[in-house]
Amino acid sequence: MITMTDLFCGAGGSTTGALKIPGVRVVMAANHSRHAIDTHQYNHPDTDHDCADISQVVPTKYPRTDILWASPECTNHTRAKGKKRGHGEFTGGLFATDGTDEATIRSRATMHDVARFAEHHRYQAIIVENVPDARWWGPEEAPGFAFDTWLRSVALWGPYEYRVIYLDSAHAQAAGPGARSRRPRMYVVFWRKGERAPDFGKWLRPYGTCPRHGHVQLLQSWKRTRMCSPERPWGVYGIKTGQYVYRCPRVECRHQIVEPQVRAAAEAIDFTLPAETIGERRTPLVANTMRKIRDGWERYRRAPETGHLIEPYMIELHGGGSTHRPASQPMSTLTAGGINHGIVYADHAPYELLPYYGTSKTQPATVPMPTLTTRDRHGLVGYAESLEQCRYRMIRSSEAARAMEFPDSYVFLGDRDQTIEMIGNAVTPNVGRDLVGMVVEALTGEEVTCPDVAMAA
Repeated sequence: MITMTDLFCGAGGSTTGALKIPGVRVVMAANHSRHAIDTHQYNHPDTDHDCADISQVVPTKYPRTDILWASPECTNHTRAKGKKRGHGEFTGGLFATDGTDEATIRSRATMHDVARFAEHHRYQAIIVENVPDARWWGPEEAPGFAFDTWLRSVALWGPYEYRVIYLDSAHAQAAGPGARSRRPRMYVVFWRKGERAPDFGKWLRPYGTCPRHGHVQLLQSWKRTRMCSPERPWGVYGIKTGQYVYRCPRVECRHQIVEPQVRAAAEAIDFTLPAETIGERRTPLVANTMRKIRDGWERYRRAPETGHLIEPYMIELHGGGSTHRPASQPMSTLTAGGINHGIVYADHAPYELLPYYGTSKTQPATVPMPTLTTRDRHGLVGYAESLEQCRYRMIRSSEAARAMEFPDSYVFLGDRDQTIEMIGNAVTPNVGRDLVGMVVEALTGEEVTCPDVAMAA
């Protein structure tokens, strides 16, 4: 039995993933949010719980376990809030006279709780989750200084070796399918010096289809930019705008850039839920939303002799890196600030199937569906004579949770806003599954198999 503590556990995404690994028991889970702890306890009754400000908890209060998973507060490390990344100081130990947001400093300081608990419990392994921007925690004149100091402060207590990794939840596919939403995150994995290191190559490489070599497990490849390089990796995935891409592992194709296989947002959407057509809405949509919808209409439709075949697509109302994307791609990152995603689709055409992967064309729905593989997905293409006949609605919290890979049976205790907050702050269970599986395999020396693995690749 491998035991784990889950600090800053939220609603339970990391615990849900860890428990998919045979032989793992999550002994203790703690968080400051009452509704998050209530949700965690409801879904994981065999785990002990504490609703507390972890920065005020004496580490001896919790039992020693083999693994520590910690997700210190991330919102004040990211530029998504529109503020500088800086570190900030308290003057005289009490107040920041320079106008620094003290709540922000305290939020970032939750990172230090990892070192406090490592000092006492000397865990066999530690996994810390945060946003990629946490790498640059430090003053503006020395970005990353505080983060580097934090790394060393944790590593001393094992003493530990460590590796900083950058992974999108859509690409966490080692022990089962990836998430149906994008979630770029930084993870720091610590393990005891002199002990077996985790097999990062086995567990962190998603699958894709190379034009020359077919289905392969891909290699992460870092670009050279002002803030990152292969020698100093940092960033998010993206062929055009990201800091890294994935390549075929074979040199014969000059390590061809290959997009990893991903799951479709459409898999998380319930197209049977009621949704008005755009033309029948009593209150017209605001101009900016309609602009995005029209842009998507122009992008994802194609015209037969009459009318239009339209592929379902997502609208991103704020941020997300784009304004729309096909529902055959993962959702953009879900946040705690509220539902930001709308779905646009037309009523299903009676004769069209759209494969989400591969080179196949649409075909009549009256003939048998093509052979389903572990990688292919199929969705119905809608038919509309005009944009006004298309349906539009915001996604539901249940669909957001499904996109984040929470099981449909998972119960969130709280009102609508609290539920969205919990989902938006969560670790996707598939990442918890893969990273804990990787560490367990290193600790035990035995190959880890998972019930989800049959669905992978």
